[in-house]
Amino acid sequence: MNSIDMSVNIAGTILKNPVITASGTFGKGWEISQYYNLSELGAVCSKAITLKPKEGNAPPRIAETASGVLNSVGLQNTGAEFFLTYDLPNLKKYDTKIIANISGSTIEENCKIAKMLGNGPDFIELNISCPNVKQGGVSFGTNPDIVRQITYSVKENCSVPLIVKLSPNVTDITEIAKAAKQGGADALSLINTLLGMKIDIKTKRPVLANNTGGLSGPAIKPVAVRMVWQVANSVDLPIIGMGGIMSGEDAVEFLLAGATAVSVGTANIVTPTAALNIKNQLAEYASKCNIKSIKSLTGAVKAYL
Repeated sequence: MNSIDMSVNIAGTILKNPVITASGTFGKGWEISQYYNLSELGAVCSKAITLKPKEGNAPPRIAETASGVLNSVGLQNTGAEFFLTYDLPNLKKYDTKIIANISGSTIEENCKIAKMLGNGPDFIELNISCPNVKQGGVSFGTNPDIVRQITYSVKENCSVPLIVKLSPNVTDITEIAKAAKQGGADALSLINTLLGMKIDIKTKRPVLANNTGGLSGPAIKPVAVRMVWQVANSVDLPIIGMGGIMSGEDAVEFLLAGATAVSVGTANIVTPTAALNIKNQLAEYASKCNIKSIKSLTGAVKAYL
């Protein structure tokens, strides 16, 4: 496996391998670092960063579903200044790229956060698609004109490549992807969670205090693979594919569909070493199939005409 080139290129930045941890499921990094060296990963993505500290939604705010998880955490975090002062220096101890996920409630807030972060992280991921936040969130990510506008504005304040994270809660994901590219996005990540709901039939009340939440995990993988494939065939930008990746085989599917890299989310909650396991399984697959470069898998699906 040593002869396999696992590196990938996202907007001119080289990742040692295509495995990234998804925003919101990896804590601040140090929690997982007690299980393995984060330097093993291609990149680590922060929990969503807002301008000021945020308490998030009222509990209960997470619930298990069939083959997935519903969450309405509501972007709980310690704010941009804390990230710069404490979280970023801690992550920089590791030989891995750092993606800062930002989520302002207005276009202006997103621009301000991006400017504050400067060239501290290696990438900024613009979260325009959180389905469990009442302000912003879905309204940003479902309107092509707004996607184009917010991408352009934030890009103007970015010192590092800008990744735009797309919402699956739309009629046509390709129109949103095209709008993000027109706004100046350097890369895309998709998909974010699908809007869902679960009801307790005994109490006749939703299981989440926010009533609805974002569905993640294996249940959404077929939708995610389909959307990655559609976007890869409509927009010429690097794609970070995510949505229910639990194994190396899952990761291969996303690469074949057109992703340059993959992001591991819910699997981290189930198994703390999930991202490392998936990286190793991906290398094993490449070795068995005599693949010399992992990049050769991107978009290699033989779709029927």
